[in-house]
Amino acid sequence: MRKIIFDTDIGVDDAFALAYAAKTQNILGITTVFGNVAVGQAVKNAKLFSREIGLNVPIFRGCSRPMGLAQVSSAAAVHGGDGLGDALANPFDEQADNAVSFIIDTVKGLPGEVTLVAIGPLTNIATAINLAPEIIPLVKEVVIMGGAFGTHGHAGNVTPHSEFNIWKDPHAADQVLSSALPVVLLPLDVTHEVPITGEDIRGLNLPVLTAISKGYLRYSLEKEGFEGMTLHDTLTISWLDHPEFFTTVKSPLRVVCEGITLGQTLRQLTQLASRFNPFAHCHQQTVCLGVDTAKVKAAFLDSLRVNPAA
Repeated sequence: MRKIIFDTDIGVDDAFALAYAAKTQNILGITTVFGNVAVGQAVKNAKLFSREIGLNVPIFRGCSRPMGLAQVSSAAAVHGGDGLGDALANPFDEQADNAVSFIIDTVKGLPGEVTLVAIGPLTNIATAINLAPEIIPLVKEVVIMGGAFGTHGHAGNVTPHSEFNIWKDPHAADQVLSSALPVVLLPLDVTHEVPITGEDIRGLNLPVLTAISKGYLRYSLEKEGFEGMTLHDTLTISWLDHPEFFTTVKSPLRVVCEGITLGQTLRQLTQLASRFNPFAHCHQQTVCLGVDTAKVKAAFLDSLRVNPAA
């Protein structure tokens, strides 16, 4: 069981990841960031969903916009106007203490013990290492859902090249992925390999997950002919729980910050000499490119399933 800070732009699949983390990890706090929804709504969602699953941890408000780009629209078509499928009344406010300060203070207070789980844009983490670069060697690991490299044909989900979390703030992502932080990246290459069905969700016997996923399932059925969802963000927790279920490569990473491939994640594919090497000063990171679908799915469902007779 890891000590984690859970960094999220909480939408539907983020909520599934949070529910999984609550069962399997020691969550020190939830830090929110813009992305699927505005950061204020993310604070409200974190408070609401934590109440619904009986999770009592502090919640913090993070960055509200990208580091180097104009803000773009949220993901209402997939996650609903409120990010949680417009399924629940939300009585909570947007007030919370500063997320970046919490990240810095917690990592300094527990050197070598804190894992950052990032399932939204990486703005909070980039801001933290800019303000306090001394925390970089103190972080145990940064486990990120983001990016796409084209394995099994899984490329971008916003543009042909770019995955949503990275595309929302490519400058922050480039800083984090090219830094000395020990990163594990869970890209679309593996997340698209682990779908669950509406029947799987309903079989968990968790009314809150059934309620918030209804709109997501309708969208998936209309767009893809599949009544289900992909466990994108949840695979960060799968990595913490069962890293042996994944196949990885080591590579330095960069993110494209301009042009028609804005937000594309790149890894170095060759050691051949070149005149200009944008990876020259980057650190080796861990990239998951293969996954045991059946084992990851079974572990997730078994952890969350509620026995109606219990």
